[in-house]
Amino acid sequence: MSRPKVYIDGREGTTGLQIYDRLAAREDVELLLIDEARRKDPEERKRYLNEADLVFLCLPDAAAIEAVGLLENENTRVIDCSTAHRVSPGWVYGFPELRGQREKIVPAKRVANPGCHATGFISIVRPLVELGLLEKDARLSCFSLTGYSGGGKKMIAQYEGERSPELDSPRIYGLNQAHKHLPEMQKVCGLTVLPVFCPIVDDYYKGMATTVPLFLNREAVLQALMDYYQGSGRSLVVRVSAEWEGPMLAANTLAGSDSLHLFVQGNHERCTVTAIFDNLGKGAGGAAVQNMNLMLGFPETTGLNL
Repeated sequence: MSRPKVYIDGREGTTGLQIYDRLAAREDVELLLIDEARRKDPEERKRYLNEADLVFLCLPDAAAIEAVGLLENENTRVIDCSTAHRVSPGWVYGFPELRGQREKIVPAKRVANPGCHATGFISIVRPLVELGLLEKDARLSCFSLTGYSGGGKKMIAQYEGERSPELDSPRIYGLNQAHKHLPEMQKVCGLTVLPVFCPIVDDYYKGMATTVPLFLNREAVLQALMDYYQGSGRSLVVRVSAEWEGPMLAANTLAGSDSLHLFVQGNHERCTVTAIFDNLGKGAGGAAVQNMNLMLGFPETTGLNL
């Protein structure tokens, strides 16, 4: 039986390299590698896109839309790692741990890989909305800390080259409350009101801590999340923990991992839920490979570091 052919359009980017690293040593897929000198040639790209059984789009939004337009082979399946199609009709949102979502991903032709900040927020809020602990019109806030690799090659170069003193401290961005992950955060969670979202980038390479504060009983939230993700043993990637060992949560704890851990802290009146994961793992390349495994019929966690 022939191996599925897989093409990474945008392999030289941060996410593309993460996906390539996870697939390069696998013998169950055939990676199609375009000549570096011709990777921006539209006709050559078109040939590779249509030759593949599955394509990863690791491109800016406009280029991802263009790439989809180059597809003429109706059998080619796509995982788009850009923001372009995450709330688009006809695209399946690639978060298998959400109830009913794995069943949609398996046969899908078009899958939108989640954004990194959105992954943390949705992992917390979607179950609580589904289970009735949060109303759809809840006024929520979220702060999300990421390593600088989340900004791609340009930001990595800023942090690792000659730099200004401001890069030594955490920096808040998305100040206009129009961050590109907000639409998927609202839609996938079924919210009628956009959350107040505060993303922060700090001086470390990778790792993420996304926190949602809630006026809810800690034990009720903890039990709900444990039942949602672990009650039937259905989640191999998302785990829920009652306690963190130590007085502080570290955002880079799962750097290099493709799993996501939820920590619920607080008391009977107020609590915080924090998703700890790698912005390049479950927040990007790891999630993309997990979706590929489902779409191509491989065991879901093949090639993942859990």
